[in-house]
Amino acid sequence: MSKRDDLIAQYAADLKDKCGVEPDMDLLTKVTIGLGPTIYNADSSTVAGTDPSELETVRKNFLIGKLGLADGPHLDEGIAAALDTYGRSERNKFRAVLYYLLVVHFGRADVYA
Repeated sequence: MSKRDDLIAQYAADLKDKCGVEPDMDLLTKVTIGLGPTIYNADSSTVAGTDPSELETVRKNFLIGKLGLADGPHLDEGIAAALDTYGRSERNKFRAVLYYLLVVHFGRADVYA
C-alpha cells in the first residue's frame, strides 16, 4: 500500500474508533486527496482544536473557500460540532478526519463528486 493509502486507513480508524462514525471510504479518499501534500507534514496534517487562528483558517479556507458556504455563525457551530464528535480531549485531530466530518455535517459531499 502507498503512504496515502496507509493514512486513509488511519483516518478511517479514527472515524470509527474515536468518532463512532462509519466512513464513506470514497468520500474520505476524495477529502484526503483534496488536502494534497499537507497530509504528509506532521504539523499541517493535524488541527489544533483550541487555537483560534487555526480554527479561523479552517473556517475561511475550507468551509468558505473549498465548500463554498456563506459566512456566518453556523460555520463556527459546525466546527464545534465536528470537534465534539472527534473529542475535544483528543490531542491529535487529523485534518482529513475533521474536514470529512465537516463535509458530512454541512451536506457538501457534492463538492467532491
